[in-house]
Amino acid sequence: MWVGAALSTMFCFGANNMIFKWSTTKGYSKIHIQLYFYLIAFILTMIYGLIVGLHNFNFASVVLGAIIGILNTNGNIQMSKAFEKGPASITSSLISMNAIIPILSAALIFHEHITLLQWIGIIIMICSAVLIQYSPSNHMHIEYLPWMMRISFAILSLGVLGILMKASTYLHIQPLNMLICMYGGGTVYLMINSFIQKEKWQTPEAKIGFVVGIISVIGYSCYFFALQTGIASIVFSIVSLSCLVVVCGSFVVFHEKLKLYQIVGIITALMGIIFTKI
Repeated sequence: MWVGAALSTMFCFGANNMIFKWSTTKGYSKIHIQLYFYLIAFILTMIYGLIVGLHNFNFASVVLGAIIGILNTNGNIQMSKAFEKGPASITSSLISMNAIIPILSAALIFHEHITLLQWIGIIIMICSAVLIQYSPSNHMHIEYLPWMMRISFAILSLGVLGILMKASTYLHIQPLNMLICMYGGGTVYLMINSFIQKEKWQTPEAKIGFVVGIISVIGYSCYFFALQTGIASIVFSIVSLSCLVVVCGSFVVFHEKLKLYQIVGIITALMGIIFTKI
């Protein structure tokens, strides 16, 4: 059941990344789209919480949830800025390695028991995620120091986010409480960023944000369920394969050709998932 939830999260995150990719070609602001989707997701989860009732809503859930929301938005912002400083192909591959941080923490901090075959599957999935996203380029203009700084901030933000999400389940904090605080904290952080950046607002950004917000709520709900009931190291590995959805989606929607190494990456990624279930 939890593997299915992790796969659902992978598809939701991949779908959102596909939408972000499409919106970039249209010149829409990633900060504005994120702001809309965080605000909409916050409103949806808050309304649902008021209907079903909020239980065990405490200071820890507010602080932890807000930090997770800020880390997630900051990771996405740093990643988009890293794309401006260096080759997107290598940037994506390096940032995808952030999954190693929560995977190791699940084993070392939360003392998860992982078999040798499962470790092999995890390693295969991480390597597949890097391979799928890598795209060699002959035109490599790199502002090295700013590029590496943005990549490092993105890896740190997204990696620590995974640790805190697992910690929230370890502390038995209600997923709904976490979602409300996560989207609330992210909304405030993005409002501050939008005020600083002063990018032009465009009407379609709100519509895109609405769609992404709904998908995000579904994805993160499945994410928390998977972390509560399954093996976190495997969950993080499966979620990191959201790039697989982007690659396959680009093939279907944007008619991009799949390169041989990407096909190999897709096959090995599926093998990795099988290994973790043996």
